Amino acid sequence: MEIFTTMCLLTLYYGFFCLCKLVLQKRDQSCYMLAYECYKAKEDMKVNSDSCAKIVMQNKNLGLEELRFLLKTIVNSGIGEETSCPRNIIECRNSTIEDELHEMDGIIFDTLDKLFARSTSISPSQIDILVVNVSMFSPAPSLTSRIINRYKMREDIKTFNLSGMGCSASLIAIDVVQNLFKSYKNANAIVVSTESLAPNWYCGKEKSMMLTNCLFRSGGCSMLFTNNRDLKHRAMLKLKHLVRTHIGSSNEAYDCCIQAEDESGYQGFRLTKYLTKAAALAFTMNLQILVPKMLPLREIFRYLLASLLHNLSNKSQNLEADGGDGVKLNLKTGIEHFCIHPGGRAIIDGIGKSLGLSDYDVEPSRMALYRFGNTSAAGFWYALGYMEAKQRLKKGNRILMSGFGAGFKCNNIVWEVLKDLEDANVWKDCIDSYPPETLVNPFMEKYGWLNDEYLSFLRLDFSQIFA
Repeated sequence: MEIFTTMCLLTLYYGFFCLCKLVLQKRDQSCYMLAYECYKAKEDMKVNSDSCAKIVMQNKNLGLEELRFLLKTIVNSGIGEETSCPRNIIECRNSTIEDELHEMDGIIFDTLDKLFARSTSISPSQIDILVVNVSMFSPAPSLTSRIINRYKMREDIKTFNLSGMGCSASLIAIDVVQNLFKSYKNANAIVVSTESLAPNWYCGKEKSMMLTNCLFRSGGCSMLFTNNRDLKHRAMLKLKHLVRTHIGSSNEAYDCCIQAEDESGYQGFRLTKYLTKAAALAFTMNLQILVPKMLPLREIFRYLLASLLHNLSNKSQNLEADGGDGVKLNLKTGIEHFCIHPGGRAIIDGIGKSLGLSDYDVEPSRMALYRFGNTSAAGFWYALGYMEAKQRLKKGNRILMSGFGAGFKCNNIVWEVLKDLEDANVWKDCIDSYPPETLVNPFMEKYGWLNDEYLSFLRLDFSQIFA
């Protein structure tokens, strides 16, 4: 009997020990965001619609039809008059390697300098992990090496360069950091997200490849993360859930957003009509995994019951944000704020509608697009900065970030706000004027003649129009 009792006690002690060990491991694997800094370009890099038109007109390959398409797209893109471009694009000249490196250095070093100035207790020598994501530029030595050289970081730092990942690359970079935190205790990590525009301006006339010229603008963000619980009191956000979905096994999805050459040999990024279908499919598949994790059980039960009743009426049952006629998941039961990647007005409106979001919910993404344009993987953080500048983010709130990338992929991440946030950050000089009274682009008032049908048969030298 005593032996049996002893064995039971030993089993209980061992089980308790394993449970404590598991809890401690989970505590050490937490991912906290300590700070972030977004890039704000200098005044001489700004391009309004008029400047964009002048740049477009320099392309001698364009006819009237292509010009109409481009200028209408610029007007309807949701981009305002304050966005920025690299200087070689503004000056209408081909980029050199010096232009490309100067663009990256300007964005990366500007944001890192500010990040280290803000986080004075963590120096560059205390960074254990460095992840840089730039999809369209991969020099040698790498961009991480340029950072290490600039800030004289340690020789045992773990570095990763992510390329070709598209607009959701910063979420992928954070996933890399989160997984590394499982192996390294009390570690500090930096993620740098930006995109190279200087060498990637499309000079051809294929409409499906012109869209990137209309949407993408200069921007970037540097973020500081840790899994050190002693620093939790300083953290802004805690990573709760991160789900990645990749449907690149489908040829149509793989080809819908791809770097290629047109018939004339000009290199650019081709966006096909299948893009919207690929995005919808990847987004739905992602939510099937994420929704049970982020929504309370009562909402899931309510949805399942509504779907069951719907089935009885010969309707299909799908676990989507919009389950069909009258059956919808209310994501606001588990999420207070929505940070949709500001890739374009159609993307923001489409996701907002599918999730049943209000104008208030999608306002941060719309304003980030309007003020800074599509800044690729950095776009999330301009939208987050808008929420913070508007003092929307309160302790305990949860934020859903949703984005897509070439390949084709969808990545979603859920954050928990750890304290009330109210830093005006990159928005501090203009936040009081947002949202503006109107988002109507003034461009067409000046160049409305492009819509005149009688011009269709004319061949004009547009390079002289804006002289």
